[in-house]
Amino acid sequence: MVGYSHRAVTRKKARSLAVATEVADSLAAAVSGTDLVVLATPIFTFEQYFSEISAVIPSGCIVTDVGSTKVLPHRWAEQRLGKQAHYVGSHPVAGSERRGLEFARDDLFMQARCILTTTPQTDPAAVKTLKGFWSALGCYVQTMDPQEHDRIFANISHLPHLIAAGLVNASDGEDMKFAGKGFLDSTRIASGPATIWTDVLLANDGNLAAAVDRVLAELTKLQKAVKEKDRKGIEALLEAARRKRASVVKYKIRKKELLS
Repeated sequence: MVGYSHRAVTRKKARSLAVATEVADSLAAAVSGTDLVVLATPIFTFEQYFSEISAVIPSGCIVTDVGSTKVLPHRWAEQRLGKQAHYVGSHPVAGSERRGLEFARDDLFMQARCILTTTPQTDPAAVKTLKGFWSALGCYVQTMDPQEHDRIFANISHLPHLIAAGLVNASDGEDMKFAGKGFLDSTRIASGPATIWTDVLLANDGNLAAAVDRVLAELTKLQKAVKEKDRKGIEALLEAARRKRASVVKYKIRKKELLS
């Protein structure tokens, strides 16, 4: 496995931590002669990387990524990679808010879900290869089209990050010093790198804007019930949320994606 980062300091750290068999000093050296390229960079760097690697990767090379939006990467791949490469989108639903090689874990993908995104033009053999790749790392693999992927993850991933950031920004810094585990659990993902998450939110803007509207509608219902001291209304809304979440947790435990 060959690794590459455009930052020399990251390459030096990668060598010291032995996170790859080889660490290349240039993108061309990293991808020339390879069978599979995995991009793990901010989403809006993909277009340029596709252009750069298209000239050096061998014919039949599979290119994928681990970004959490997929419509734009598919579009860029079609425009920039050329016919000699096979692009398939990958989204391993794993990781944390921590960033950096020092937080790498060899069990990161165990029992995680990995979504592969495909279009009618996607090479079936490349999809089969990537299913084997992610399965070997411990993932449950599913496929879907990029539009459906971005709609779903706007609701269950990108929206929660936006809400967590909003909750922190709406809270007084001194008040937050009294926060317990509930507040910290609710806002954990707001600790994610701002540059990476800005790319994610902008790459899925339409779906995310619609998701925000739905949450605002639900908050408005709760706000109205609180203002009117409507005990039954508040309880009904909270109970609906409790039951829906309990159902999802039960499903995740049954699928062994969560520990009981």
